[in-house]
Amino acid sequence: MPVKTLKYSNGEVTVVWKPEVCIHSAICFKGLREVFDPQKRPWVNINGAATDKIVEQVRKCPSGALSYFMNADAVSEEPSVVTAEAASMVNIEVLPNGPLLIKTDCMVTYSDGRQEIKKGKITLCRCGGSANKPYCDGTHKRNDFQG
Repeated sequence: MPVKTLKYSNGEVTVVWKPEVCIHSAICFKGLREVFDPQKRPWVNINGAATDKIVEQVRKCPSGALSYFMNADAVSEEPSVVTAEAASMVNIEVLPNGPLLIKTDCMVTYSDGRQEIKKGKITLCRCGGSANKPYCDGTHKRNDFQG
């Protein structure tokens, strides 16, 4: 089942939001409230700041729920293929009392053999409580996960 994706464009940059991937760290709106405001609908005001500020803030998203592409560079929205060789060295960050953060493109192979290419950052559940396994959904904050 495809992940729900919402896109917001100012003509120069398009911000892509995958709500089902979001761990609600609040980094986006604490850092750039003029653009990201969860109290408003839509919650992304893509014209609220300059493109460089938006890109800078989106890059701070720890889950990869927010990503972006420059419209001038967008040839295709199809993900590029990640070879096993290119993915042989992966940096995984263990977040204190939180998920595993992978900051590179990777391929996820599910127990049923299905494979999915993930671009950019992803967070993997470490507490065991996520309703969106293997991905983190922020449950570690509610179940007081320590680790």
